[in-house]
Amino acid sequence: MNMKNIIIGLIACFMLFSCSSEPEWADPEAHEKTEQLREQYTTLIVGTWHYESISERQRVFEQLTFKADGTFSGQRKWQGRQLVTIGGEEHYTDWEDIPQTNGTFTGTWSLKWERNVNGVGENRLYLYAKYDNENYDSLPYSTNALFDSADANTLRFAGYWQNSEGWTTYQRGEAEPSF
Repeated sequence: MNMKNIIIGLIACFMLFSCSSEPEWADPEAHEKTEQLREQYTTLIVGTWHYESISERQRVFEQLTFKADGTFSGQRKWQGRQLVTIGGEEHYTDWEDIPQTNGTFTGTWSLKWERNVNGVGENRLYLYAKYDNENYDSLPYSTNALFDSADANTLRFAGYWQNSEGWTTYQRGEAEPSF
């Protein structure tokens, strides 16, 4: 055997044994924790959820339907009113829709574990959706919300309608706005 054949044989052996069918993740811990997060919560999240909040100046209703294929759809009704002074007395104006926020929308969702800027790991719920009305300039969702939990009755993440603790809690099931 000549030296050239030996070198080719060694290179072929090296390439054969160094190849792996397993992907190499940039952050193996993040990949593993993302898979665990998805395994734990995906089936719980799939389904329809609703949220409603009414205060003196704002009322909001939202319904979200998450599908197992990573898509979701929703509908939103959002109204507000102003406190004005007329003749020295304060009165609320009539309720009005918040421009370009009411209607149906569709998009994608996913769960992911990632490190924040301080290196601390966090569970995230990625939501991206566009309104079905093509004349709307705004997006109902373009966020990577901090995800807290989901169970048979509630879905909790840091959404647009946060309470004083920073969480929005949705209830399972379809509903209609009360307003």
